[in-house]
Amino acid sequence: MNQINYFFEDIKNYKHQLPAKSWIKRCLENEKFCIGCINFIFCSDKYLKKINKTYLEKTYLTDVITFQTTPPKINRINNKKNIFGDVFISIERVKENKKIYKTIFASELQRVMIHGVLHLLGYNDKTESEKKIMTQKENQYINLLNK
Repeated sequence: MNQINYFFEDIKNYKHQLPAKSWIKRCLENEKFCIGCINFIFCSDKYLKKINKTYLEKTYLTDVITFQTTPPKINRINNKKNIFGDVFISIERVKENKKIYKTIFASELQRVMIHGVLHLLGYNDKTESEKKIMTQKENQYINLLNK
């Protein structure tokens, strides 16, 4: 399959500010995975809050929610696991984050996108040690984009 798709729900199209899909592929390759199909759904706070409540029974705002749509499957050609999932990203949260972290929109969007991908790969951020690893991985892959 090998697809990365971008969708926009309840917001304007931000395609011109999105990183190249090849960057996400390189990140996955570094983690010994390959793409089955990853859908990025860019949306409003309202849309993502509804997803959060409906599927996770949470009532708060968040910047990203990730759902693995099918367990990783071994690719017989390269022996790597194919990843399938949906990454929902609130553009309003990304804009708010950029103010908080004093960065530009494109950089914060990249961070939130790779954060979602890392969740698909099995990384978590519930404990302080998990958060530290997640942040290190985010920085590693953002640096990869800028090379």
